Amino acid sequence: MNHQETAKNIVKAVGGKDNINSVYHCVTRLRFDLKDNDKVDNGTLKNLDKVMGTNVSGDQFQVIIGNDVSKVFDAMVKEEPALQQSQDNKTAKPEKKQNVILSIFETIAGVFAPMLPAITAAGMLKGLLALFVSLGWMAAGTDTYRILSAIGDGVFHYLPLLIAFSAARKFGANPFVAVALGTALMYPDMSTLLSSGESVSFIGIPVTAVSYASSVIPILLAVWIMSYVEKWVDRVIPAALKLLLVPLVTLIIMVPVTLIAIGPLGTFVGSALSGGINWLLNEGGLIAGLVLGGAMALIIMTGMHYALVPIILSNIATLGFDKFLPLTYISNMGQAGATLGVFFRAKDKKLKTVALSTSFTALMGVTEPAMYGVNMKFKRPFAAAMIGSAVGGGFALAFGAKAYVLAGNGGLPGLPALIGQTFWYSLIGMILAFVVGTIASVLLGIKEEEGDAEALAPFAPNAAATPAKATEVVDVNAMEAPAPSSNAMAYAPLTGKSIELKEVNDPTFGDEMMGKGVAFVPTVGELVSPVTGTIMNVFKTKHAIVVRSDDGMELLMHVGINTVKLRGQHFEAHVATGARVKAGDKLLTFDLEEIAKEYDITTAMVVTNTADYSQVLPVKLGDIVAGEEVLEAKI
Repeated sequence: MNHQETAKNIVKAVGGKDNINSVYHCVTRLRFDLKDNDKVDNGTLKNLDKVMGTNVSGDQFQVIIGNDVSKVFDAMVKEEPALQQSQDNKTAKPEKKQNVILSIFETIAGVFAPMLPAITAAGMLKGLLALFVSLGWMAAGTDTYRILSAIGDGVFHYLPLLIAFSAARKFGANPFVAVALGTALMYPDMSTLLSSGESVSFIGIPVTAVSYASSVIPILLAVWIMSYVEKWVDRVIPAALKLLLVPLVTLIIMVPVTLIAIGPLGTFVGSALSGGINWLLNEGGLIAGLVLGGAMALIIMTGMHYALVPIILSNIATLGFDKFLPLTYISNMGQAGATLGVFFRAKDKKLKTVALSTSFTALMGVTEPAMYGVNMKFKRPFAAAMIGSAVGGGFALAFGAKAYVLAGNGGLPGLPALIGQTFWYSLIGMILAFVVGTIASVLLGIKEEEGDAEALAPFAPNAAATPAKATEVVDVNAMEAPAPSSNAMAYAPLTGKSIELKEVNDPTFGDEMMGKGVAFVPTVGELVSPVTGTIMNVFKTKHAIVVRSDDGMELLMHVGINTVKLRGQHFEAHVATGARVKAGDKLLTFDLEEIAKEYDITTAMVVTNTADYSQVLPVKLGDIVAGEEVLEAKI
């Protein structure tokens, strides 16, 4: 499935473009602000090839893509250009009570996530410059060094302008007027006036001297209040004068108010928050490291780490370092180690491949595939990752590990951000997290049946079903898929009513993502083989079976919609993977009445190798009896 198809299917699965208020992406996730989260078809999303999982943080719905997230996002905007403007044109959600703290976290995330590429690029360059100078590859003070430093330092010096633009989009204000507010605060003559040491006033009201360069909280508060002022001014100004007077009046009000009240208040709030968290990081030592290191994965999952971005930036700007950032590196190493432990313990070849590859991506700083695709699915590896992170975090804070720039990558490529006096403490903490996470994962082990078989290994053989009664069993791993050389016929596997596949209320089947085929509304809870051939897979949850006919047609039969959630309840398998069967042999029995109480019982039968045929067509629709001709595949 290409990026365009993935984007189209994601939009459909989240309720369509009309259900989307806004969408943006971070390093690995699409982050949706939806009108109604209940319209999301989670099952369909998780079945898409490029989707590794989903997550909900407050009201924000997240679709985890991984390294290709920017490509999927670009394809989504190309498919639905209106989504590009959705940040500036939001439709209000129905009123819903929300936790105030979560709301604040979401707001901060919404402001900082879009600007992270600029911040992290600048941070990485600053880290590389520090490395080059320490290795003697470049001398500080040269023209080249000063030009490169300007690239790295400029973003942080004028950070209020970036925040102003992003915050205005988040709060629904005019982003260019917000930037104009920021430029007034940072105008050179204003900076000179406020730093002169003499008393400053505006129409007789004292102005507190505050430096706005590299600041975060003051401009964030100022733009938030500006969004209300701008709306109020817009309501009272006549339509013919809006273009001229709304921006003018907004700035005349907001710049003095910010200088007199908001700026000093924001500086005080920022200092208090930074002071409290830095006190914990400085004085908590080993204990703080154990707790924060162990909990870091949970903090990241909930999006709470975005709330700390302003504090991290403030620390780097004022102190020259931050102690929280090394813990994010350490947490990533814990996830990577735990997933490597799954590789060592897993028996399923597909799972071993997934675990090894996601362990590597976690080492590179992209942890979502490891965290959501492996560790959380099997639970114990996630606990192992937290144990490893706790040990590494405890060591790092005990020895005062620091990060010196915000690199934006918490993996091996981001190591330049840690270069400084405490580099080796940070590195040892990362190694400890990785090694302990691996060992803990190996010792805790995994129960492979707890994983989502459909997500991790859709066609991986297993032996979880009831032993086959057939006398002949083959090794499906050793089988080569025969190239179809003739037309093939499949017989009805169920008694009931056959319908077109597009009538299935599940886009995975209804949109023929899995292949062409036919569907059934069964009246008897018995599934028989539609062909003579080999059982390639009996899903661990017993609700689906894959069979390959002797003439090369591969058929997936999926009983019901979302019945994977039953975890095998109400199903009984009568064959196992590798069994040889004849057309009409009993494969599954299921309690039709009990399943239908909670789930749509419509059963899909799709030809998964549809591409090998020129046509795949139903030959009978309507009332049908198991064993009748129902589907033909033509070469």
